[in-house]
Amino acid sequence: MHSYMRSILRPQTLKSLRYYSTNDVPLTMCTEANGIRRITMNNVKTRNALSMDMMEQLITDITRDITNKGLRVIIISANGPVFCSGHNLKELVGTHKRAIHAKIFRLCSTLMETIQDIPIPVICQVDSLATAAGCQLVASCDIAVSSQRSTFCTPGVNIGLFCSTPAVALARAVPRKTALDMLFTGRVIDAETAYSQGLVSRLVNHEQLEAETVKIAQTICDRSRSVIAIGKASFYRQVVKDRHSAYMDASNVMVQNMSMKDGKCGIEAFLGKRPPQWTHSMEEV
Repeated sequence: MHSYMRSILRPQTLKSLRYYSTNDVPLTMCTEANGIRRITMNNVKTRNALSMDMMEQLITDITRDITNKGLRVIIISANGPVFCSGHNLKELVGTHKRAIHAKIFRLCSTLMETIQDIPIPVICQVDSLATAAGCQLVASCDIAVSSQRSTFCTPGVNIGLFCSTPAVALARAVPRKTALDMLFTGRVIDAETAYSQGLVSRLVNHEQLEAETVKIAQTICDRSRSVIAIGKASFYRQVVKDRHSAYMDASNVMVQNMSMKDGKCGIEAFLGKRPPQWTHSMEEV
């Protein structure tokens, strides 16, 4: 077994303010080792529904010490038979106040945007059903690794609540026709379809899911954090721009990257046929 695999099996538990379910079980489990933070949704009773407490806990887990150079990648996974069942419907129908409903949906949007706004990659590890806002969570992550037994859907139309906010992430992850098919019919797609349509990045057997996810995470850890940070920010900026503006933005980023210590270090190491010694700093030479 590789040394990094042994380390992940003996992670450090991160201590902070935590939200608990009604039976005193933490909503998430958060550990960190060798640059990899593992966030596991743990509210099996509600099928890991995105209640306000769950969303606030996820945001806390994701953003804690985010500027620490030692933190290089985040993996989000789930315990139980459902990855995430979407919004907590009992919480939504428990009030008729539009202000409360607006607060819930704004918090969900903040969670999804936070995933893409932080400077390190977020990997989603899916092994079961991801529905509604749960599907939105998968679509929002930078990389999604799925087992073949996973399924995905946006079934809000079936109960009279169209998945409008999940549609934002879904439309940016899959072709428009696929997104509208899922949104208008609420149909469930299997993992093979999700992979072929771009909702998930890699598709493996259930037995290989953990190893494949860790392999991706370790590969990211071996790269420069600062180079990945400017690349991730650039990607999400340019993808919503027109072509010319996107090229102008990306060209400026390339120039910035060339002037960074890690840009210079990486190119010189490649030409010298030696491993790079990353600084993980945004500092320029």
